[in-house]
Formats: sequence, structure tokens, C-alpha cells
Amino acid sequence: MSSWNSVGMEVLYQVLGWVAFFAWSFSFYPQVFLNFKRKSVVGLNFDFLVLNLTKHSSYLIYNAALFFSPFIQRQYHETYGDKEMIPVAANDVAFSVHAVALTAFTLFQVFIYERGNQKISKVCISITAIVWTAAIVCLIVAWPKSNWLWLIDVFNSIQVGMTAIKYIPQAVMNFRRKSTIGWSIGNILLDLTGGVLNFGQMGVQSIDQHTLVNFYGNIGKTLLSLEVVFFDILFIIQHYVLYPVKRDENADNGYPILPIEAKHVAAA
Repeated sequence: MSSWNSVGMEVLYQVLGWVAFFAWSFSFYPQVFLNFKRKSVVGLNFDFLVLNLTKHSSYLIYNAALFFSPFIQRQYHETYGDKEMIPVAANDVAFSVHAVALTAFTLFQVFIYERGNQKISKVCISITAIVWTAAIVCLIVAWPKSNWLWLIDVFNSIQVGMTAIKYIPQAVMNFRRKSTIGWSIGNILLDLTGGVLNFGQMGVQSIDQHTLVNFYGNIGKTLLSLEVVFFDILFIIQHYVLYPVKRDENADNGYPILPIEAKHVAAA
């Protein structure tokens, strides 16, 4: 069976993993607090939330199944070799549980706070329905022969796909509004930190084991980190370069206001 070659590398692996866990976990709170402070979710794209819930739910299924099931772990070793380590750590499972809970809570805020004329798009509803229908079909296909590793790989693929598209509605919304107000930059900075550390954790395991199997054996985790870094950099550019936040001392409640609103305030 697989084991660590270096105690130091194992400790570093755990440290990077748990720091990534806290960074990613805390990344949900700036948006939650911002919504609470403003008593509004205007500026937060609802499609992003729905797709994000599907993404994290799929990732939770993958992480929990591979981490806790000896049967699926045996199938993994049969596929990739007995000497290969399981590419899911305890921090991955903990993050997924927390992510599902906080995303669901943020969706709850959508129903209780001011949301203007924003709503979930038909495209998002269709994508979500198709994804979960496909997942159920795959479950039916996998059940007779107990192809559970294949099934959770399907869920891993779902989370990769959802990560690739979930940010797009928010990025487009920011572009159309020429503003990132209502979308927490704290969320993005912490998310970027988690993505970089998550990739670093996989690198440490790869160096210790002298193999790249953990990168393609858990391709979902690899692509997740790369996608997160790409989109977070995009949001940082939108927030600090393209649409910098403008504040006005006369703005209601001291909240940032949109550029077009700032013109009206100045004229007054």
C-alpha cells in the first residue's frame, strides 16, 4: 500500500491542505456578510449561486465517497496501482461539506433580501436539470456492476464543468453593469489563495511520490485549481482595474454606489 516517503513532505501536505481549506471556507463569508449588511443581494448573480450549489454538491459526493469507502478505494488502486495514494484528503471533504452549507445559506439570503428585478435564468435552470438528470442516469448504469469509481468520476467531471461555467454569469453581469458592487472582492481574494494552495498541496504529494498520477488520478481537483485561479484573476482585474469602486461621502449608509449614481450625487 502507498505511504509517505518523507515525514516533512507529509506535514507540509497537511499544512497546505488545511490552510487552503480555511482560505476557501472563509471565502464564503465576505459575500454573506455583505448581503447582510446591505440587506440586499443586488449585484450578486443568482445563476452563479445555483450552478455553484450543483458544483459543490457534486464535489462533496466525489470527495466523501473516495475518502470513506474502502470499496471505491480498492477500485482506485486497481485502476491506478496499489502504490498510489488516494488523492482526496480530509480537508477536501471538510471543505465540500462547508461549501454546500454556505452556498445553500447564500441562496436563502436571495429569498429574504432585496433582489430588485434579478432572477434565475431559464438557461441556468435548464443546465441544472440536465446535469442532475444525467447524474441519475449514470447512477442507474453504474448500479448493476458496482462501477462506483466510474460514477464518482462522473460527479468529479460535473464539478469541473460547473466550475468552468459558474463564474461566467457573474463576469458578464459585472461587464454589463460596469461595476462589481454587490460582489465581494474578499470572496475572490480568499478563493484565489485557496486555489493556489490546493495546487501546491498536490505538487507536494507528487514530489514525495515521484509521480504525477495524483494530478490525473484526480483530474477534477487539478482542473478546479486552474479554473479558480483563472477566473479569480479576471474578477480582480474587473474590480481593481476595469470597474474600480467609487465611494461618496453622501452616499446612503456609506455604501459604494455605481458610477452612474455617483454622477447624480455629484450633480445634486
